[in-house]
Amino acid sequence: MDIDFPLVLVVLTFATGIIWLADILFFRKKRELNAGPERTAVAEDDAESNEPWLVDLSRSFFPVLAIVLVLRSFLIEPFQIPSGSMLPTLEVGDFILVNKYAYGLRLPVAGTKILSVGDPERGDVMVFRYPEDGKTNYIKRVIGLPGDRVRYRNKQLFINDQPVAREFVARLPPMERWREDVGGVEHDVYLTMGRVGGSGEGEWVVPDGHYFTMGDNRDNSNDSRFWGTVPDDLVVGKAFAIWMHWQSLTSLPSFDRVGSID
Repeated sequence: MDIDFPLVLVVLTFATGIIWLADILFFRKKRELNAGPERTAVAEDDAESNEPWLVDLSRSFFPVLAIVLVLRSFLIEPFQIPSGSMLPTLEVGDFILVNKYAYGLRLPVAGTKILSVGDPERGDVMVFRYPEDGKTNYIKRVIGLPGDRVRYRNKQLFINDQPVAREFVARLPPMERWREDVGGVEHDVYLTMGRVGGSGEGEWVVPDGHYFTMGDNRDNSNDSRFWGTVPDDLVVGKAFAIWMHWQSLTSLPSFDRVGSID
């Protein structure tokens, strides 16, 4: 069963905060009164020493949980890359940082935008929730903006009937590495040699309030070519940096790939 970590974090933060506040407003004074007159003079000094365990736990954890909630919901959130759909830009095991306010401030869990700061642009590496279930985090590159016409034929990408500029970089059987320029953002993509055409070909018009995304590993990516565009309310944020690479629990973390994401 998948755990909805943002929801758990919100529930724990509010629960510990309410318990701590309720104790301050209603129960702490009653404990001091029940302690008797001889304890009144020192009540302020040892008010925390006789707290119930649940209050003590809430008082200790609430500030930490609140800080994590604010940072994770509105500023920066870490993610781990689970698949090779964004090769060669992102590798399996890369740990990335996502700017949560680049596309506007959104309420945690609900994802409702409460302050518009900016919008996704062509070439951005964007994290979003998978439209098929609204929960699973996906990461792809933004190719089409609202109103764009996107076409993919014979491994060539077209945006608004204009071919996207690209140049050959290297042959790495069974892959070829090409450098593309999408919206002024240069990045490398993988194309599988010998695989002509396929179900990833087609033409799409991006609806208002939606974005068309593709993986950089073009022949090995489950993206908008197969399940459609990404609505704005499922956008999570813009990936901007790799801070660690950890392939598996049996290997050691590496910092060789630390840097910005193109």
